[in-house]
Amino acid sequence: MVQNSMRPSGPKQQRSLPGSVRPRWGTRALASLLAALIMGFFLVATGAPAQAAAPVTVTLTFDDGDADQLTAATIMNSYGLHGTFFIPSGYIDQPGYLTQADLHALAAAGHEIGGHTVTHPDLATLPADEATRQICNDRANLAAWGFPTTSFAYPFASLTAATETIVANCGYNSARGLGDTETRFGCTGCDFAETIPPADPFVTKAPDEVDDTWTLADLQATVTQAEVAGGWVQLTFHHIGTGGTDPLTISPTLFDQFSAWLAARPATTVFRTVDQVIGGTVKPVVNGPAVVPPAAGSNLIANPSLETVANGVPQCWQTGAYGANLPTYSTVTPGRTGASAARLTMAGYASGDAKWLPALDLGGCSPTAEPGHSYALSAWYTSDVPTQIEVYYRTGLGSWTYWTASPFFAPATTYQQASWTTPALPAGASAVSFGMNLVSNGTLTTDDYSMYDAATIPPPEPPAPGTNLVSNPSLETAGAGGLPQCWQAGGYGANTPVFTASTAAHTGTTAQTLTVSGYTDGDAKLLPTLDSGSCAPIGIGGHTYSLRTWYTSTVPTQFAIYYRAADGTWNYWTSSPWFASAATYTQAEWTSPALPAGATAISFGLNVFQDGTLTTDDYALYDTVGAPAL
Repeated sequence: MVQNSMRPSGPKQQRSLPGSVRPRWGTRALASLLAALIMGFFLVATGAPAQAAAPVTVTLTFDDGDADQLTAATIMNSYGLHGTFFIPSGYIDQPGYLTQADLHALAAAGHEIGGHTVTHPDLATLPADEATRQICNDRANLAAWGFPTTSFAYPFASLTAATETIVANCGYNSARGLGDTETRFGCTGCDFAETIPPADPFVTKAPDEVDDTWTLADLQATVTQAEVAGGWVQLTFHHIGTGGTDPLTISPTLFDQFSAWLAARPATTVFRTVDQVIGGTVKPVVNGPAVVPPAAGSNLIANPSLETVANGVPQCWQTGAYGANLPTYSTVTPGRTGASAARLTMAGYASGDAKWLPALDLGGCSPTAEPGHSYALSAWYTSDVPTQIEVYYRTGLGSWTYWTASPFFAPATTYQQASWTTPALPAGASAVSFGMNLVSNGTLTTDDYSMYDAATIPPPEPPAPGTNLVSNPSLETAGAGGLPQCWQAGGYGANTPVFTASTAAHTGTTAQTLTVSGYTDGDAKLLPTLDSGSCAPIGIGGHTYSLRTWYTSTVPTQFAIYYRAADGTWNYWTSSPWFASAATYTQAEWTSPALPAGATAISFGLNVFQDGTLTTDDYALYDTVGAPAL
């Protein structure tokens, strides 16, 4: 994130009691005031009755730091109105959001900068330490940029009694809720306004947030209905623009009409920022608790098997998506291990992706990471479409950014492990989060995540001597595209291969037939998937392996063997001698040379080098140490 250079902010406005300061009047505001005076003279001339109104203080607040809020600021400036902008500091200088320069311009124009956490989480779902980091560190970030912040707003208006205490302990003087004064949209029977001073300054009452269903009459009613008893009306806005899809959007025209109406209100209506209403001193900055890094060699994922659930969501996990698509998130029982797994179902896909991933937070949940280090990521999954690991990292400030993605992993009808090692983490990064995504319509279930520093990852448990290292060796479990799960088609050159399932199995019910026609050069074969996860058979550099399968063939055939190098790339290695054509099932067997140093996996298959038909079944791969006799 490139930060704009900061300009010094202007002097902070003198705090005063509500009602003692009137806004500055611009040209448009004077015109509106003149219109109101003319209407007043008309009422007197015609004898129309006047209704006494109790004093009302109006505060215009803006959540989330959206860039189009500058439009609202321009309109307010023209009418001499000032607002309070509640800022998640981790969003600042990101695309679609305000910049530090924008914040300084707002403050210089008399608007207040308030806190709204670093990354806008649901505070009620967080452990106390993480909630404290979110609230305190946001205020610390804003203070470091030159903004002495006193006012806070809860993201999603979600809080607990403990959250209120944290806000107070972080040095704020007040915190705003939502939806607890009456409008036509809700809270029937509630008060029309908050009292001054509020009964509880750390949950000040406010109407529901303004969205695209609100009209000018609705906005005006929040003020006029409050005149019955008087008090404080805080209105909450998000986007001020046109053409967007977020329902929390109103047009600049509507905001301008409401601002003009406010500016022309009688003297019993006054306009204040939150800080001007609440008052109080600017308290010292308090930092949230430091994150304690996990022990070397430990799994860095919190709640890796998704077993601990808070408010219906696996604790320390969140959903993520972008683009045009309709994801549905759920948990399912049982998991691969334990009682719970995470499911993502994608519909209406046009673009973008969706995923579950460890919470993008400040360290209570997100895995701690160090710049320059690489990380071994893995998760177990089932999916009816291809999926990949998508990776994000956190900067020191607390903002998150997309980083990179793994190759795709094949669909899997039973749990398979996706594994991938990242490049070196960029400078300035302090944490990593990753999830398996969907980039098409389909269903993905995930469980049992892990993340290790690649320099300290514990070595995998070697298979027991005599273990068949091939997944789905008898080809009985179906996969995608008509091929068995954990198997893929391979080949090169000019020829036309066709792979089909066959019921003429050596054992079980399924074998696989390869028919090659139009042969000019190259070959074709069926192989255990050349992946980064659990389909490819494990290999150890320096070891030799016994390769076996049963086949029938109209032409000679041979084993073609590949290995996965330490950097994750697959390479052709060697081939066996030829095996003769066979009208009935015959076992092909060959022992490889020593596997190259650094190799981590093997894949092999019988190939066809001319027009012909080959059927295979019952594959096996054994480390020659402990391999069973033929």
